[in-house]
Amino acid sequence: MHRSLLVTGGAGFIGSHLIQKLAKDHCQVRILDNLSSGKLENIDYELLADGSVEFTEGDIRDPIIVKKCVKNVDAVIHLAAQISVPLSIQDPEFNDEVNIKGTSNLLNGSIEAGVDKFVFISSCAVYGEPIYLPVDELHPTNPISPYAQSKLLAEQECLCLNQKHLLETSVLRFFNVYGPKQAFNDYSGVMTKFIDRIRKNLPLTIFGDGSQTRDFVYVKDVANAIALALENKDANGEVFNIGTGKAVTIEELAKTMLSLTEAELEIFEAPERQGDIKQSYANISKATRLIGYYPQFALRDGLNALLRENGLISSS
Repeated sequence: MHRSLLVTGGAGFIGSHLIQKLAKDHCQVRILDNLSSGKLENIDYELLADGSVEFTEGDIRDPIIVKKCVKNVDAVIHLAAQISVPLSIQDPEFNDEVNIKGTSNLLNGSIEAGVDKFVFISSCAVYGEPIYLPVDELHPTNPISPYAQSKLLAEQECLCLNQKHLLETSVLRFFNVYGPKQAFNDYSGVMTKFIDRIRKNLPLTIFGDGSQTRDFVYVKDVANAIALALENKDANGEVFNIGTGKAVTIEELAKTMLSLTEAELEIFEAPERQGDIKQSYANISKATRLIGYYPQFALRDGLNALLRENGLISSS
């Protein structure tokens, strides 16, 4: 068991759920986060107070901070990233600085510090528009944004180091992660945008006819997947899809959220956006076979938790 861990981006919504899980497993966790999107209040204060979680505010692009944070840890879980596709198009240089250079800093620091294991969090965006469904890990990669391209290049560096026996690495390609503590902003996902519209009593906007599909995976399931990849030797040098294996249309999602909240709102169809992927859902059989990953949370259960946290359904 890796007992001493560095989690980059640990103050984000995925990181905060992961920290809770690792703390329950009696791990000593160090967080490195620049708080550009994460929040310190996402981390359980009691874990910070009792010393089982240590927080460092800093940037993965800074090799000095990275060198300090990887010292005396068994493993690194790399969640920190620039994740906005629109921002990556507006400022590709910044995107690459964070996602490629930042990852390289962590990998180099991990090798120097003698870290045992490195788990890199990537994205289904590396596949681009799927040519067959469900998407498995052998599907050709065809990134259609600087964000997706930067994730793919970082993946390749991780796997190369594993192949050279310099560092044991695993890559997890997340599909559409959602759950409590997910932030709303200009670049946030469809669920948080729907929540914002429901709260304001405004029609829900879907782009195109709503028939596009996504694989929505609950945040606690992805936290579990990270822990499984961390501890399983069969994960070394491998890439895994982390989703549910189930396709949900955007129209279905909108109708389910309106049903759960009992909000009587219209669904408005806007012109489809250029570059949006039409259909996407994961084949997760490899993760099930090699690391024992089974998603536990149905969409309605996960949505209930998210909507309850946002005060849109009662907690009773």
